[in-house]
Amino acid sequence: MNFKKLLLFATVLGLTGLNLQAQSNTENEISTRPFQDGVNHWYHIKDEGNIVNPVENQPQYAESDYSKIADNIILFQRDNGGWPKNYDMRAILTPEQIQKLKETKGILHTTFDNATTYTHINYLAQVYTLTKNESYKKACLKGIDFILNAQYSNGGWPQYFPLEKGYSRHITFNDGAYMGIMNLLKKVVNNDSNFAFIDRKTKSKVTTAYQKGLDCILKMQVLDNGKLTAWCQQHDEITLLPAWARAFEPPSICNGESTEIVQFLMDINNPNDKIIKAVESAIQWFNASKIYNTRIEIFDAPKFESKYTTVTKDKKVVNDTTAPPIWTRYYELTTDRPLFCNRDSKYVYSLAEVERERRVGYSWYTYDPKKVLDKYPAWQKKWAPQTAALKQ
Repeated sequence: MNFKKLLLFATVLGLTGLNLQAQSNTENEISTRPFQDGVNHWYHIKDEGNIVNPVENQPQYAESDYSKIADNIILFQRDNGGWPKNYDMRAILTPEQIQKLKETKGILHTTFDNATTYTHINYLAQVYTLTKNESYKKACLKGIDFILNAQYSNGGWPQYFPLEKGYSRHITFNDGAYMGIMNLLKKVVNNDSNFAFIDRKTKSKVTTAYQKGLDCILKMQVLDNGKLTAWCQQHDEITLLPAWARAFEPPSICNGESTEIVQFLMDINNPNDKIIKAVESAIQWFNASKIYNTRIEIFDAPKFESKYTTVTKDKKVVNDTTAPPIWTRYYELTTDRPLFCNRDSKYVYSLAEVERERRVGYSWYTYDPKKVLDKYPAWQKKWAPQTAALKQ
């Protein structure tokens, strides 16, 4: 082989390697990880409301079988454009399961809970960009219309749409619902390449919905004892005030959900004065609500069967002078006391007072605010050099 042929061979081999690498990178980017919460529920928590249930040893498509997974997503999409929660989009469905899903398209128990709907739309957009299969584009646009139709006039979103009875009508930050929608809309507004197919009219509607959603976030920031603090998991859809959700989820200041909100606000370029004030106020709250010398220990305990699950563990608060700062999930309105709650909706003020099933089965403490406190100095230097919250 002469030098020119050798050089050509090496070049072709190199380009082939680059193409394989690009294909591999693309595969890694289209992930089903955002569906994992729903997957866990489908396989491990019995729900009489499921449209279909898993069969024993239900097979799954490979992570790289994008079109098969996208076809599943379309199959699960309801007639109104939304999706039901808690299913496995990678499941290789039986003929009976497929038939049942087709027959029940009109069931509109559709939601944003447990990372539902906005994750499906995002996945379809990525697969359409890769394959140019028009059915994925159509389903994606139908999903976006669902989000636009579900938005309240004040800019918020309910947990379920069409609206149902109970707390699911509330504007919901819990489990990432609201911010999941906002992050999806932000991709369209910011011209993400996977949404390049969005027409001008639809993009205009999305931009309006995004701005209304942002304005609503700022309006819902909790004013407590005359000071802006953070946010609640759920807010009343009319008054925008903190609201009850499940029996053990009281109206309060909620640090876990608030962390995600503040991260979103901090990622906005050229924030206006309202956004800067919202971030600064939340940072002050996170800093002031730290709990020191506290560690949560999980340990084996006698097994018992609750109404909801089998419990084999327990938790306790341990005094530890070496522990990093920690936060409780809830802080009581007006008092700022760390707050806990049982299924009877009665307030208690220590983890030990929570019944064991709820003590073990719920995240009562969090380290999440540290993420924004660590990020804050760089943000403050760039966008608010004259109003450093941590120096006040």
